[in-house]
Amino acid sequence: MKKKFTEIKWKLVGILGTLIIDFIFRTSEIEVTGLEKVRPLLNKKKFIGAIWHSRILFFSYYCGAWQDAYILVSQSDDGEIIARVLERQGFKTIRGSTTKGGRKALSAMIKKIKKGNFGAIIPDGPQGPRFKVQKGIMILAKNTGAPILPMTYSAKRVIIFNSWDRFILPLPFNVCRVILGDPVIVPNDADKDTVEKLRLKLEKSLIDITKKADTAFGRDIPE
Repeated sequence: MKKKFTEIKWKLVGILGTLIIDFIFRTSEIEVTGLEKVRPLLNKKKFIGAIWHSRILFFSYYCGAWQDAYILVSQSDDGEIIARVLERQGFKTIRGSTTKGGRKALSAMIKKIKKGNFGAIIPDGPQGPRFKVQKGIMILAKNTGAPILPMTYSAKRVIIFNSWDRFILPLPFNVCRVILGDPVIVPNDADKDTVEKLRLKLEKSLIDITKKADTAFGRDIPE
């Protein structure tokens, strides 16, 4: 009985979360920067999306509609909330993180991307450190040959949560700025030092475009 009640609760979370997110972005004006330079990647959907934990909402709304879109989500309770919403929006979730089930989840993700599916990673999840790219996404890129595309967004009117990631919740009837960075490619023969340099490059790119998105609305990245 308890298990059945828990499942009903999670289903309601997924339904309610999806309704809220869809309402927010369907009533908002979306501006995209950096689209033309990565349009071939977007058209083919053969890349790995790198999205900060605090900036996942817009991309759950936009990318979930793509066919065979996979995202790596932690097995925590927070991850369960995210997973239920993402699945309602069309994503296929693979559960695992650096703290639990990570190796198995990463292996599954590698197989999906090698088959030509779109994959997304939250590189500072599930518990931070905030705005720090962890090594999983680099392993994924090195083993699949898929370029990593830094992706972020901000909005004119947002609620900023007092959480470890300073999660942003845009309000409805808003203006949102989406920014796509330059792709980062990790060669399959890259040594440890090269991978680390590329990891830092990706991290800097994500921070820079997030700052750019926030400052477009006269706001600094939340501390």
